[in-house]
Amino acid sequence: MTSADLAFAPRHDLGIRTVSVSAPGRLHLGFLDPSGSLGRAFGSLGVVIDGFTTELELSTSSSDHLAADTPAAEAELARAAAHLSLLRQRSGCHAPLSLRLSQVLPPHAGFGSGTQLATAIGRAFAEWHGLDVSTATLAHWLGRGLRSGIGIAGFDTGGLLLDGGPGADGLPAPLLSRIPFPEDWRIIVVQDPGHRGLSGGAEKNAIAALPPLPQTVAADICHQVLMRVLPGAASEEFAPFAAGINRMQQLLGEHFAPAQGGVFTSLAVARLMRWFADASRANGAAIGQSSWGPTGFAIVSSETRAQLLVDAARAGGHVDPQLEIRIVTGRNRGAVVRDRSAPARMR
Repeated sequence: MTSADLAFAPRHDLGIRTVSVSAPGRLHLGFLDPSGSLGRAFGSLGVVIDGFTTELELSTSSSDHLAADTPAAEAELARAAAHLSLLRQRSGCHAPLSLRLSQVLPPHAGFGSGTQLATAIGRAFAEWHGLDVSTATLAHWLGRGLRSGIGIAGFDTGGLLLDGGPGADGLPAPLLSRIPFPEDWRIIVVQDPGHRGLSGGAEKNAIAALPPLPQTVAADICHQVLMRVLPGAASEEFAPFAAGINRMQQLLGEHFAPAQGGVFTSLAVARLMRWFADASRANGAAIGQSSWGPTGFAIVSSETRAQLLVDAARAGGHVDPQLEIRIVTGRNRGAVVRDRSAPARMR
């Protein structure tokens, strides 16, 4: 797409104008078929969550200016500048802008930090210039969605999402299913700040070095997702949902273990996840690792159950000091885009 293909909505205000975007993080619950046994690789299941966001503002400026409010956000300024450069090349819009990163998702931790930063900047840029460009197109311009489309779709809609894997044209994966995540269910998110998951070239090399996932295993994963996970969420039946997630995570964890040093990237997270599994046998829990980790998750059927599990783990000394634990809800709405000259909008 060239600048001539874009639909412009001219702005007539002459003062300082600010567009802000708050983009939610997501958990990647697993691939359907990373080896592409039927010709289409990957396909992803994921859930958008509250409590973890990328937040930024794009403003009128006499010259380009980039700023950050936290050390973590400051570490992303070079990547943010590169995104702005690509957006200008693609759109033909070169007005000077001020970009401020207020908050970013933990990098390489399983929250989709790179995709949310790119799509948030892309959406703010498009909104500021009045460009009618889809989130998928913005992500494609910025090199996102090469394997998973969950973060891209989640930016727009939130929810429990299933995509069909990227096509041969290089465009982000099509969204196949979007189901509201049950409001009563809770997700215990366990972070290990001392570890980082694979990304970029290291991730690509690790995937290439693994043996192909057998078609029978991919078929099992797809069966779990289609007949347990999605119906369980749609009907708010926790037991089949949890059983499907656990089976999917077991199969994928064993497949990726040689590349990440085990079923879980972090030993501390692995120990706590095993304890959660043992402690949840009576009531059930969906347990696993998001993407390459190191973040682990335990999805349970209620706030009360989540808090009891966390309190018992702490009281029993099962939580390593370096771990960070947060209980969050699924998020059934996408990013929030605000324009100074217009009411707040939710994607």
